[in-house]
Order: sequence, then structure tokens, then C-alpha cells
Amino acid sequence: MPKIDSDNLSTELSIERSRLAAERTLMAWIRTSLSMISFGFTIFKFFQYMVESKNTTAWHPEGALHMGKILVILGTLLLIPASIQHWLYLRRLKKHSTENFPVSIAQLATFLISLLGLAALGNLFFHWGPF
Repeated sequence: MPKIDSDNLSTELSIERSRLAAERTLMAWIRTSLSMISFGFTIFKFFQYMVESKNTTAWHPEGALHMGKILVILGTLLLIPASIQHWLYLRRLKKHSTENFPVSIAQLATFLISLLGLAALGNLFFHWGPF
């Protein structure tokens, strides 16, 4: 049985813990962004429905409509710096590791949620689809 170098093992385990912490941080950004996108989309669609049903005689919902759009835009745009920060950190971490890192599923999720945010923006600005 080969002898395991305890210093090297300790370093590799530390790097693995750091990588997993970076994945959890990116997933937190994804949750925050997804919440902002879905909440903004819901606000916009609710007040759009109110405007179309002519229930706005005494108040003006333009502010709420703009707030919904801003939340969707902000939620989508926040994924870009979070993804870049994650990628740069993993790149820096790889310099100290002798093992290859697996593909980041959080990075893939970031890309897919970004597409969802862009689709929501398209729906809000251009009224695509059945909504």
C-alpha cells in the first residue's frame, strides 16, 4: 500500500473545502437572483393585469411596473459578476492543487438562470408568449 503524505493530503482537503465553499457562495447568489427575477416578474404581471382590467381609476401603477422590471434586470445582471468572481476564484485555487476540479454545476446553473432572466425580460419588454 502506498504511503500517503499527510501534509499533501491536508492541503488537498483544504483546497476541496475551499472549492465547495465557493460553490455554495455561487449557489447563494443564484438563489438571490432567482428570487429577484421571479418576484419582479410577478409584480410586473400583477400590475399589468390590473391596468388591463381597468382597475386603476384612482391610482397609477407605473411605479410598480417599473419596480418589477428593475428587479428582473437586477436579478439577471447580478449573476454576471457572481459568475466571474467564482470563475476567477476557482482559477486561482487550481494553481495550488495537483488534482483536476470537476465541472462546476453551479456555473452551469448560473448560465441557465441567466437565460431564464433574459426570457423574463423579453416577456416584460416585448410581451412574448402567452403571458
